[in-house]
Amino acid sequence: MRITRLALHDLRRYRDAEFELAPGVTVVRGPNEAGKSTLQRAIELALTRRVTATAAEITAMVPWDGGPEARTAIEMDFTWDDEDGTVHIGHLEKAFRGAKGTVRLVLDGEVITDPARADEALAELSGVPTEAFFRSTASVRHHELDGLARDEAALRDRLQASISGADRGTSRAKRKLDTALRELRSKGDRNPGRLKTAEHAVADGQARLQADEEALVRLERDRDTLVVARERRAEADRALVERRSLLEKARQAERVIAERDAARQRFERYHAAVALRDELAELDQTHPSTIPLPTLRADVERLRSTDTRIATLETLLAGEITVDFDLPPESNWRSKSRMSLVMLTVGVLLAAGGLGLGAARILDLGLAPLAVGLAATIVGAVVAWLGVRERAGDRLSRQLAESEVTRRLRGRSDLEDELKLAMADRETVLARLEMPGTPEAEERLAAEAEHVGRIEQGRARLNGLVGDEPLALLPDRRSAAALEIEQKTAALEALGPIAREPRARERLEVEVTDSERTSDRARDDEANARARVDQNPVDAEEVAGLAERLVTWRADLEGFRRRERVYAWTMDAINRAEQATMQRATRYLERRMVVDVARVTGGRYRRVRVNDADLGIEVMAPERGDWVQVTDLSQGTLDVVYLAARLGLVRLVTGDRRPPLIFDDPFVTLDDDRAARALALLREVSADFQVIYLTTSTRYDAHADAVVELAGPVAVDTGADAADAAGQAASASGTSHP
Repeated sequence: MRITRLALHDLRRYRDAEFELAPGVTVVRGPNEAGKSTLQRAIELALTRRVTATAAEITAMVPWDGGPEARTAIEMDFTWDDEDGTVHIGHLEKAFRGAKGTVRLVLDGEVITDPARADEALAELSGVPTEAFFRSTASVRHHELDGLARDEAALRDRLQASISGADRGTSRAKRKLDTALRELRSKGDRNPGRLKTAEHAVADGQARLQADEEALVRLERDRDTLVVARERRAEADRALVERRSLLEKARQAERVIAERDAARQRFERYHAAVALRDELAELDQTHPSTIPLPTLRADVERLRSTDTRIATLETLLAGEITVDFDLPPESNWRSKSRMSLVMLTVGVLLAAGGLGLGAARILDLGLAPLAVGLAATIVGAVVAWLGVRERAGDRLSRQLAESEVTRRLRGRSDLEDELKLAMADRETVLARLEMPGTPEAEERLAAEAEHVGRIEQGRARLNGLVGDEPLALLPDRRSAAALEIEQKTAALEALGPIAREPRARERLEVEVTDSERTSDRARDDEANARARVDQNPVDAEEVAGLAERLVTWRADLEGFRRRERVYAWTMDAINRAEQATMQRATRYLERRMVVDVARVTGGRYRRVRVNDADLGIEVMAPERGDWVQVTDLSQGTLDVVYLAARLGLVRLVTGDRRPPLIFDDPFVTLDDDRAARALALLREVSADFQVIYLTTSTRYDAHADAVVELAGPVAVDTGADAADAAGQAASASGTSHP
């Protein structure tokens, strides 16, 4: 489990705060009272504390400036990896409100709001069942590093549970057995044991003995039922595991079949593309004409035009050419021009003469000469315009007539020369085309156009098959697709008959569901049988005592001695089992610790051993050449050894789960070199576990994937300064204050 985001609401000094954490090493740095321990406590509460808890500690978590309705709430985004390495995303919201507390846990889209189920799911994901377990393994405060030696019994229980899978420790059983043996063997008169009590006790009566014996019979029957229920549960679990395995194979077969079909489609597409590519290559080599189609089409068009011109010239040369030398009569535009000139002159003279005589006062004729002169001038201008038009028309007619005469007078030899040039041009084009005539060229053009059309159509099909893929790689990709088909086929064969069975997945899903129901029923039966066994009030010791009293003193004594042997044998078996468990655990811790301790101490301590009896840790001192207790070493070395033990213990007791590791500055006593090596060790550990390192120092920032910097408190007590000032003033005035 790796926490990506942590949001706190009304938790100690945080009213509303949000922190982004790296999946590897995150350094949370800040001065004293900045809230580092609060972050550590928040993660512990989020992972282990039930939201309905009513402990006073939860109430004390509310900020000092929080209102009466303020309650602590924690939000957390996280990820976790399953057995296949797939990364899943989860979200957690916890509001601690006593009996009204709420939780919302989202796991892969499934929403859990039941507090008990949510805590179970979190414990399953993180491998941390309880808060005490978390704080004794993965959540480490500096002053708790050496807690291994202080909680030996609890550690034994955890190690026993992690190795044997038991859900209860052995320490409590040993205490009970020791108490029972002591009570059984006690010889004092004031506090006699059961053996001596049995010797002096009075028989309880046959009725009580019979009732107790019946209770024993029921207990034995219930135990037999419990054994049968356990066997049925184990068988149901085995069947469920088998069905789930087959279901996984069926699902894998479906995936492989889909991948094989896709590979087959790719093979067919590349196979067709390769064939089409080869066909296009052959078409490119077998053109009907060696001349490109555009050039060939232009030459054929030229042949068509030349043939048309030759036919026209031959038609012209087939008849006689006649020339008409008669020209149209000349127009009378010259007489009109002369008449207009005379009228213009007369008009101007009349107008000028009348005006001149009037101005000289020789003869006053009024406006008559001016009007007549103006009229003559206008008529002369109109006649002049008509003459100009006739002259232009006459000139155009003569030019057209002359052109016609010239065209008709062109000699027959010129037409013959033009015909020869046209025929030579045709022969030149035919020679270039290597064709005997225009029809053959037309046929060659049609064949070439059809050939080019086939090539273009083939290229369009090839582009539709492979697009812009390089043509040279098509055979390799076809071979790769064929190889993938063979591999997928072999994979299907390896999966066995389940891969060939149609609709196997649907059938197995139904069977898995049925097996899960059967397994659940078997577990319920086992739980009921265990409850009946646990709830049976019969006391075997009292029954044995009654039996002994009712039979004989010897039989009674022999029965208690037999019980004593059973207790002693049980105690011895527990001790042997515990010793084997501790040996296995301590050897594992030694293997894990020796590498880490040697690395952090720069190779100074390369051998570590853990005592199986009292979990005492010793290292080989190079100066003495002998083993020494780590408690005899410096505090920094002691912290290194216990940190390595913590890391080994976390790996041992959490199994395949990966809870986040939270360290409250355990390297504060280390020098810079050892601290750097310790941080490098934590970076390697962060490949499996998320590491959150709380510190006040900046020397770890360079080793972190992310640094979260916390600001310290800034408020100060200004009232104390005012009181001191008042006291000084009172002293100066000679007055005293109580």
